[in-house]
Parts: sequence; C-alpha cells; structure tokens
Amino acid sequence: MHHSQLIAADCVSEVIKGHNLNHVFDRHFDHHSRVTPQQKSVAIFLAYGAVRFLGENQFFIQKLINKKITNKKIEALLCVALFQLNHDQSTEFTVVNEAVEAAKFINKSWAGAFVNGVLRNFIRQKEKLQTELKSNEEAFYSYPLWWIKLIKDNYKKDWESILLNGNKHPPLTLRINVRKINLKQYEEKLKSEAIPYRVLGDIALELTQPIAVEKIPGFIDGEVSVQDFGAQLAAKLLDLKDGQICLDACSAPGGKTGHMLEIADIELVSIDQQKERLYKVKENLERLQLHAQLKCADLTAINTWWNEKLFDRILLDAPCSASGVVRRHVDIKWLRRPRDMEMFTKQQKIMLQAMWQLLKKGGKLLYATCSIFPDENQKVIDGFIKEHSDAKEVKWSVDSEYSRHENQLIPSENHDGFFYALLEKN
Repeated sequence: MHHSQLIAADCVSEVIKGHNLNHVFDRHFDHHSRVTPQQKSVAIFLAYGAVRFLGENQFFIQKLINKKITNKKIEALLCVALFQLNHDQSTEFTVVNEAVEAAKFINKSWAGAFVNGVLRNFIRQKEKLQTELKSNEEAFYSYPLWWIKLIKDNYKKDWESILLNGNKHPPLTLRINVRKINLKQYEEKLKSEAIPYRVLGDIALELTQPIAVEKIPGFIDGEVSVQDFGAQLAAKLLDLKDGQICLDACSAPGGKTGHMLEIADIELVSIDQQKERLYKVKENLERLQLHAQLKCADLTAINTWWNEKLFDRILLDAPCSASGVVRRHVDIKWLRRPRDMEMFTKQQKIMLQAMWQLLKKGGKLLYATCSIFPDENQKVIDGFIKEHSDAKEVKWSVDSEYSRHENQLIPSENHDGFFYALLEKN
C-alpha cells in the first residue's frame, strides 16, 4: 500500500500548490511506468479522498504539529493517511506502518519517525480532535469559508445537504440509447449478470456498486452511456424534432451530443475549442454509431465556422465554476477563487450574445451550466432578457426524482447540480 500512498501524496501535494488533479494524475502515471493497475486504482482513490477532505485533514495537522510543515509531500502524505484513518476501512496499524514506509522514500533521515509520531498521536486524540472539528466550519465541511458562505446565502434551507452531498462519492448513472435498446431489455441484461441497480426516470438507471466502464454490459456496443441523471435533462428540455438544424456549443466530452442524436434525426453541429477534447466527442459518437459535424473553433468567432444557416435549437453548455459537480472534481473547491465568478460571467454573457444571433425566430436556446452559484446562472439570464426584447424564458417542469429550485438542480443523491434556462426567440 505504501507505493499507492506515495503516489497519492505526490498528486495531493500538487493540488495544494494549485494544480488540477486530473492533469497531475496524467503526468504522474506517465512517470510511474512500473505501477500496477491495482496500485494505480488505490492511489487514485486515496488522492481523491485526501483532497475531498483536505480541510479536515489540514485542521488535524495544525492541531497535531506546532510548526508549519515545509515539505509539501510530507504534508500531503499525512493528508492521505488521515483520510484513511477517518474514512477508509484499512486498519490503523496498516495505515500507519505503510505511511511510515512511504515517508522514508521522501526523506530517509527523519520523515519516517515524524510521520509515525504524528499519526499515532492522532489515533490517541482521535475522539477529542473530531469533537473540536465540529466547531470549525471550513474543516468540518471541507470547503473554503467563502464557498460555504455563498451556499448558505443562496440556499438557506438546503445549504448543509448541498455541502455534504458534494463530499460523497458520485453515483454511476447510465443513459439508455433508445435507438438500440429499451429500459426493460437493459434491466434484463443487468439481472442476468447479477449487477445491482436502481431505475431513475424512463431511460436512466444507477449502478449501485462501482464497475469499470468497459465492463458495463452494452457500453462498448453503444447501448448505454455514462451520464449523470441531471446532465441527461439537457437534451430532453430542448424539445428536439426530426429534421431540425441544431448546435451543441462547447460540446466536449460529448455526452449531451450523443443524447441529442439519440432523441431525434437532426442535423447537428458540435463545437469545441480544444482539439483533444473534441476527439472525445468523436470517440463517443463512433461508439454510439451516430454522426455530427465536428468543428474545432472559438465559438464566438462565428465567421470562422458558421455556414450562415440559422439553428432551430442551440445548446449552450457554458464554461463555469463547476461548483455543482464538485463530488466528481474534488479539487475544484480548493482551486477556485471568488474573483473567478466575474471571469466566468463575462465569458458566459459573450457566448450567449453570440449564440443568440444564430437562432431562428421561434427557435429555442438552452443555457446550461454545472454551477450552483446564481451569479453564473439566473443573474446572467435575467440580465440577458432585459437587454433582448426578442428573448422569452420558457418554464419547464420535471418529475419528483429531481431536486430543483426553479431553474436550478440541487446536488442530491440522484444527480449533480445543474442550471438550465430555456429561452425562445420571438
């Protein structure tokens, strides 16, 4: 286990320095060519856990150590081990012994004894420290204070459940490709392989135990896709019909692109600015055996990609803080800053303005984000409608399996947090 702890600590230390966790994984696993698949899997689990509960882990470290730790890898290793001692099923003896071995790889002279002392001290004081943790919101909820305040201010009844749901493992939800199979038929496949699940809505189900994507029945053949239940709402709200000309703006990695094409026979243009991300869309469509016109372009530089045909439907999945999907991207809450909202809202307004020009009269545009911060969501829409007399907001409704405040999906057991505003052009 100490090899996995060490790799996880390397990754966590990079996040503490301000780097994206997924990018860090890519770099580290390229360098650790001898890592076994099991070690890699455990390292990812430990890194995610340590970052998810970074506020809690750092609180305990501050209580246990008088001086600030200058070696970030040792600090990160302690975060990994503390996550295990508080949230994992490994025995205390194993966690401590393996962490001591891992520490020796960082610094042979003193690190092993230091880590051993800190962790054993934590075990002795565990009950007392966990009681003290409750009086510190940033540590107890493991979010920056500015984030907690923003959620409290905007979700007076649901603020705590939103924070707690953001610290849970995300569900593995599938979307049925109705062009190939129906829900009942797919249920039979899962039952035949004794894979436990629960149904969500009419074309979605959640696997109740983790399973590798390539082992999901029918995935390789395009019968199902992995997509959050809340994200599946986007294509449904667009009111797609055969023969329509549609645009999926900011389309990567292509989950919504595929869903739109599964719903209706449409002519679809799919745009993303990054070539590598657009390749993910291509892979998704090939697996589903569906087709869209893929364009790598700056969305707002309309003259570089648009053929001057107005669109019946536009999905604008705008760049945002990703505050609604923090349980999938655990580093986001530590990497974001309050000033980032201003940058995102400026970008969102520019994109919305550009896309509105491309919409037919009577056409519909769905503005979507995976954010739960109002500055990026309803405030953007309210401001846009005030400035555009030809824009009308269309109200939408969903069944009770969604947790919703008007246009905002609240992170819940069933889904992540998404915002959807449907606009019609008069």
